[in-house]
Amino acid sequence: MKTVLYPGSFDPVTNGHLDVAHRAARIFDRLIIGVAANSEKNPLFSFEERIRLLREVCKDMPNTEIVSFSGLLINAVNEFDVSAVIRGIRAVSDFEYEFQMALMNRELNERCETLFMMPSPEYSYVSSRLIKEIARCGGDISPFVPPTVASAIVRKCGKSPGK
Repeated sequence: MKTVLYPGSFDPVTNGHLDVAHRAARIFDRLIIGVAANSEKNPLFSFEERIRLLREVCKDMPNTEIVSFSGLLINAVNEFDVSAVIRGIRAVSDFEYEFQMALMNRELNERCETLFMMPSPEYSYVSSRLIKEIARCGGDISPFVPPTVASAIVRKCGKSPGK
């Protein structure tokens, strides 16, 4: 059984994240979506909230498990005994960072393989950071996130989405 880990902060989970997750779930026997702590980010949602939202929007993916982890990605790779790590790449700037991380992870554990997946073109510009910014300014985020996530963001940001 081939298991893959799709790590990220998922704050919030976007349609781009879900596009990559659905495609990875079709390729691999088991997909683990790992909600990671990132000390460089100030999360809008707690671990528990992100896990709850991911479980809700991934409920139609029976071979998918949602987990949380902290510390090095390589530790999660070992803990969950995965064959590979999936990373979404939207632009060349993403690739440069992710390429360095993939090489470092392989240096830390030679069996850690990283596979890069591009989102479908309609999601190539969508980022969690931009979604939060649009929401804080009262913009319409509904094209970029599932309805459950949009409602949760609006509750957190205290603004009604404009249309």
